[in-house]
Amino acid sequence: MKDTNEPIVVEQTFHTSINNVWNAITEADQMRKWFFENIESFKPEVGFRTQFSVQSQDRSFLHLWKLTEVVPMKKIVYNWKYGGYSGDSFVTFELFEQEKQTMLRLTHEVMESFPKDIPEFSRDSGIEGWNYFIRNRLKDYLEKNS
Repeated sequence: MKDTNEPIVVEQTFHTSINNVWNAITEADQMRKWFFENIESFKPEVGFRTQFSVQSQDRSFLHLWKLTEVVPMKKIVYNWKYGGYSGDSFVTFELFEQEKQTMLRLTHEVMESFPKDIPEFSRDSGIEGWNYFIRNRLKDYLEKNS
């Protein structure tokens, strides 16, 4: 993913309350069930930091998150980097109430390019990953737990 790319945007509507979606994206116990199972802790508070490793084939990626903006039930933004690799980005989750449904818009914006020779950092991999997490994992999780 390069800083010259348009942000990745994934939108999904869920047939559940905004409260249920907010809790799924901000409570560590719930996040482990649909997002990353090795998230040790998470607090929806500006300045909160967490880190955890994810194995992909023969590489390990240390995820470094720092929360930069939190508007309860509406928006959460993390600075997202990987330890040991160049690159810097922001991931924004925005929630919109629509009658008895909730629409989530995820935006991943790259501020400093990630290494181009690592397949996991390609734009296509980012799009595929976010679609998988939001449109499959989170959707399935909320359908079973709401």
